[in-house]
This record gives sequence, C-alpha cells and structure tokens, in this order.
Amino acid sequence: MPRGLRRFQQTRQMHFITFSCYGRKPKLATPRARSVFEQSLEQMRLSYSLYVAGYVVMPEHVHLLLTEPESSPLSRAIQALKQSVARTLALRAPEPFWLERYYDFNLWSEEKRIEKLRYLHRNPVARGLVERPEDWLWSSFRHYATGIEGVVEIESEWTAFKREAMGIGHKVRPGPVSCFPP
Repeated sequence: MPRGLRRFQQTRQMHFITFSCYGRKPKLATPRARSVFEQSLEQMRLSYSLYVAGYVVMPEHVHLLLTEPESSPLSRAIQALKQSVARTLALRAPEPFWLERYYDFNLWSEEKRIEKLRYLHRNPVARGLVERPEDWLWSSFRHYATGIEGVVEIESEWTAFKREAMGIGHKVRPGPVSCFPP
C-alpha cells in the first residue's frame, strides 16, 4: 500500500468510494457502458450483501456510497465489480479498463454522508453533462427525488417504506451512520 494511504475498513460504517478508468479515459462514455456498470453494481450488491446508498457513473470515473459487505473485505467487492465491468466491456483490450487503486473515505457522521451524497448527485451538473441532476440517468438521484426504482436497489426511506408495505422487515445495520437520507 502506498505511503500515507490508510483504509479504515471493518468499521461497520458507510464508505464513499471513487475509482477511475485507466488513464482517466472516458471508457464509460456511452449509455451502454454506463448501463453495464449499473448491472454489475447491482450484481455486486446482491453477491456481497451490502447496501448501496448512492452512486453516479461518470464517463471516466464512478462514485459509490455504500456499506461494507458482511463477510468479505470491501476491497474484494470492489475488485469483483471492476472485473465484471472490464470483462463485459473490454475483455481483449490492449490496456487495462480501470486504474488499480480506488479512493475510500469513511463517513464518520451523518453530515458527511449527506455532503458526499449531494456531491455525487451534482457531479454530472458540475461537469456540464446535464443541467439538472435528475437528467442524468446513471445515478441514484431520481430514486431519492421520486422513489423510482432503477437497476440498482438504493437503500433509502423509499426502500424502507416499500418493505414495510410488503410486510418485509428491514435489518438496520449497526454503526454511527444511517443509510437513510434526511
């Protein structure tokens, strides 16, 4: 691990994760590529039994707000996600699809969770890709705004209300940061 990089995992907290395409190239620039990423993210969520509280897929990087898996290191889940996308989009490409590393920021407070969720939802607007967050289809923003279900199940109050209406209990994970939006 590079000097100065410290990861705090197995803390039962939420994490703000960022990783980029190799060379910061826009390998996720097409709707198909972004949709492949969403499908792989949902598969990773199911396979590793973790909660996704937010995400955005940008042309050359992604941001995720998620919990740690119950029984595996977070790094293993991220590796599986990146491999799944690369196998689908660039199996025989001459260069890697992703940069090897990822940025991991522990969310120590509810305020930080809200800050990071707003940041990732506003990223497409800040980059000039759309005028409003709801216009970017490859993020969790529309779920938070309307409750609409997308490819990736988002852990939110909308999801909790749906489970309650269906009579399905929800196991709240211990830790100082809630998965739910304000």
